[in-house]
Amino acid sequence: MSNASLLILPGDGIGPEVMAEVRKVIDWYGEKRDLPFDVSEDLVGGAAYDKHGTPLHDDTMAKAQEVDAVLLGAVGGPAYDALDFSVKPERGLLRLRKEMDLFANLRPAQCFDALADFSSLKRDVVAGLDIMILRELTSGIYFGEPRGIIEDGGERVGINTQRYTETEIDRIARAAFELARRRSGKVCSMEKANVMESGILWREVVQKVHDADYADVELSHMYADAGAMQLCRWPKQFDVIVTDNLFGDLLSDAAAMLTGSLGMLPSASLGAPMANGRPKALYEPVHGSAPDIAGQGKANPIACILSFAMALRYSFDQGDEADRLEAAVEKVLADGLRTADLLGPEGGTPISTSQMGDAVIAALDNSL
Repeated sequence: MSNASLLILPGDGIGPEVMAEVRKVIDWYGEKRDLPFDVSEDLVGGAAYDKHGTPLHDDTMAKAQEVDAVLLGAVGGPAYDALDFSVKPERGLLRLRKEMDLFANLRPAQCFDALADFSSLKRDVVAGLDIMILRELTSGIYFGEPRGIIEDGGERVGINTQRYTETEIDRIARAAFELARRRSGKVCSMEKANVMESGILWREVVQKVHDADYADVELSHMYADAGAMQLCRWPKQFDVIVTDNLFGDLLSDAAAMLTGSLGMLPSASLGAPMANGRPKALYEPVHGSAPDIAGQGKANPIACILSFAMALRYSFDQGDEADRLEAAVEKVLADGLRTADLLGPEGGTPISTSQMGDAVIAALDNSL
């Protein structure tokens, strides 16, 4: 059998630094667990614009369509703020999502015990937290037409359109129920059916899919604004939350801060199965490019490392190895090792990006 293939797109800012630590982990799995990967690397975002005049070259897009999974670091930075909207670094990421049809965005919010005090909420509210927000990623208000800025009655008007088809809702609902079957068997669907017709359709279709094919999964419905409140009140009531593109963007960022640091949070964007049965897939940390600390060895690589753990789990059916990598991260944190973003009020001496990567490798070695 041929090796699984990975395309690495380090991107901008701290992206290359954190991705270098992921490369150590990938190499470790090849050497120590007989899980070799064929790895290629290319440009995205500002780095691609600097070389090609576009945030994603057509050749890179073609590579992304061919590999088993894409790992992305981060894109953007102030150096590109003045660019036309059509060639801003973020457009490269959006093109990947759209052309690979990555309709299901998985955003876990997991609070490691060693970091429970970093949350703005009380320890007992977040300790042991492990929820998954499933965001529809390729439709909704970010892509609906008509859109734009027009002149109307002598003033400018900004227009965006919230639009969902039954098919789009059906497939994200099925993804949520399948995911829940691998977890605790519970889904909460969030929308605004009280004020939005798209929310009414969303609720109807999710319920229809559940009743027809997933009656074994517990389903509840909640308005998205109430869901935001409940995430802050008692987040452990949830397991899988499924929601649309806009609400998923907002709710997943709110859930991210329950864990105390964006530097800890991975994500996966999945599409339909390819000919080999693996889903189209892109994995990336939730954090941005952090240009203010780029090149200084201060970046936390854990979110990017955990994104690779998600790839092991969802692209390569290596759930046990994903557990091993997540346990290694938890061990490092329990031992008190911290990058600068994870130092509490008591302070301390932070370790560097590369030292954190080395510590994870050491913990992996100790797991054998």
